[in-house]
Amino acid sequence: MRDTEVSYAQLPRRTRRRLAVASLLRSLLVSLVIIVGYFVLPMRLDSSAVAGLVIGLAVVAGVLSWQVRDIARSPYPRIRAIGSLATSVPLFLAVFATTYFLIARAQPANFSEPLSRLDSAYFTVTVFATVGFGDIVAVSSLARTITIVQMIGDLVVVGLVARTLFGAVQHNLSHRED
Repeated sequence: MRDTEVSYAQLPRRTRRRLAVASLLRSLLVSLVIIVGYFVLPMRLDSSAVAGLVIGLAVVAGVLSWQVRDIARSPYPRIRAIGSLATSVPLFLAVFATTYFLIARAQPANFSEPLSRLDSAYFTVTVFATVGFGDIVAVSSLARTITIVQMIGDLVVVGLVARTLFGAVQHNLSHRED
């Protein structure tokens, strides 16, 4: 730890609370921007949804990579890790919701019913939460393939990403001088 840095536990309670609230508010703001962007920004139907999915997942991977490095360098890695999860998961879900929306618009027969942006977000979250109410179903091979990719990605996000983020916290904390 640098001479000017104080461990989180050594900070006054009020300062710890302020840091935690500021991180939470920053994460909520980023999440809100992602969600509003999903519902408001125009989506082009002439581009390949699958190519967009690949690019979107590359962006998510890049953001996560940057966040892991940031956590490893942060003086308060636990707070940073929670903020990272709070922004990475909505971004990941928005990538899939966008893909479902675009493939449903391009070919309505991809799903059991036409999908609005809200329907696409709903389907994405039900797949992520493994609830699968069955009211919206991926019907075509393309839609089912993308849903399988999301299911595997969900496992990666929940397992590997959470472990990586918290591993970065542990790495940071273990390399500090007491």
